[in-house]
Amino acid sequence: MTVVAFDFDGTLSDSEMTVLLGERNGTADDMAAITERAMNDEIEYAESLRQRCALLEDLPDEEAQAAFDQVELRPGAADVIAALREAGVYVAILTGGFERGVAAALEKEGVEVDAIVANRLPVAEGKLTGTVEGPLIEGTKDDALEVLTAVVGADRTDTIAVGDGANDLPMLQVAGLAVGFDPKPAVAPACDTIVETMADLQEVLEGEDVLD
Repeated sequence: MTVVAFDFDGTLSDSEMTVLLGERNGTADDMAAITERAMNDEIEYAESLRQRCALLEDLPDEEAQAAFDQVELRPGAADVIAALREAGVYVAILTGGFERGVAAALEKEGVEVDAIVANRLPVAEGKLTGTVEGPLIEGTKDDALEVLTAVVGADRTDTIAVGDGANDLPMLQVAGLAVGFDPKPAVAPACDTIVETMADLQEVLEGEDVLD
C-alpha cells in the first residue's frame, strides 16, 4: 500500500492556524514572526511552537473555535485527497498545527483522511492554558511516518511526503519521494521534486502511478 503524508499549514492549507488564533487576542504579528523563524530553521520548531502557544494564554475557547472554523484547504486540495483515497492510497496529515483546525477544514470540504497526527491546545475553565500537547512538539515527522507505515504494513519506499517548512525535513528526508510544496529555501534541497499548486501535485502523483 502507498502512504502519502501531507503537512497541513503551508501545504494542504494556506491558513496559518497560530496566526488565526493570534488575531483573536492581538498577537498575530508576533505569531507570524516566530513561525517564519522556525520555518527557515532559525529556531527549534518545538521552542517556536511553545512560544506561540504561550501568547494564547487565557484566550476563551469559543474564540479559539471561531479561529479553527476559519481554517480552509487550499484550492484543489480536497480533490487531491479524494482522488488518492479513491485510488486506495493511505492518506495521512502530519502537522505541528492543531487537530481541531484540520478537522474543521476537512469537514468544510466534505473529505476525510485515514490519519491525523497533530497537536492540541489544552483548555481549563473555558480558556486556553497557553500550553500545547501532542506527538509533534518534540516528536518529529519521520517518527510519525515510521509508525504509520508499520501500522498499515507499507514499505518506506512506498511513501510520499509533501511539505514546505523546516519541520517537514525529517519526513521529506526518509520518504520514498519527497515533494516540496512551494518550499522554504532551507527545505528545497531535500526535495526530489517541487510543485507550486495542487494541480502540479496531482500531475506528479499521476506520473508516479499513485493515481489511476
